[in-house]
Amino acid sequence: MISFFSSLTKINPMNVIEKEKIVIEFMIKHYCKKIHGGESLCKGCTGLTDYAKKKLDACRYGEKKMSCKKCPTHCYNLEQREEIRKIMRYVGPRMIFLQPIEMLRHRRIVK
Repeated sequence: MISFFSSLTKINPMNVIEKEKIVIEFMIKHYCKKIHGGESLCKGCTGLTDYAKKKLDACRYGEKKMSCKKCPTHCYNLEQREEIRKIMRYVGPRMIFLQPIEMLRHRRIVK
């Protein structure tokens, strides 16, 4: 948990894309650990993390990025979009216990 917050403090507070990368990586790591049972990411989750980061880097909205759910342009392929949805459905409700401050930021309640 400490490494998650320390990685957030190293980022410019205005850099939305980098924050999103940290959040999605955290969510995928937590999901993989709980569902797939390994201490490190499995091959599929590693590929999904890389894919998500690549898509965030290429986001056409840049620093004005809204949440992917509200975005008019869905850039994920259908298979990866379903996998991310599954992960977010699992980890999302647990974020309040895992990372309460970041959960609020991710929901855009606190800026």
